[in-house]
Amino acid sequence: MLKTIGLLFLSNVFMTYAWYGHLKTLGTKPLWIAILASWSVAFFEYCFQVPANRIGFQHFSLAQLKILQEVITMIVFSLFAVLFMKEELNRNFLYAGACLVGAVYFIFKR
Repeated sequence: MLKTIGLLFLSNVFMTYAWYGHLKTLGTKPLWIAILASWSVAFFEYCFQVPANRIGFQHFSLAQLKILQEVITMIVFSLFAVLFMKEELNRNFLYAGACLVGAVYFIFKR
């Protein structure tokens, strides 16, 4: 279970950078360069995400695995937005997090 969570965290770090990192680091480069760079980073995302889902599917239902991934995505994205992109953390992050906590409760409720 912890292996799944760790691999999903690593996967999300690469995913978040692939999706949004080019906005800061490659903003002046041609679009095709940003696309190739993002694809290159995304390769490493999949190197962690595929094993995470295969391992996780032995312990979680598909819906639980998806919600777990979304919570991890929000955590990683929030840290990325604040620390790397220098965005201001606001109440909307808190509200989105609260909604995800509700989603976790309902999807894991037996």
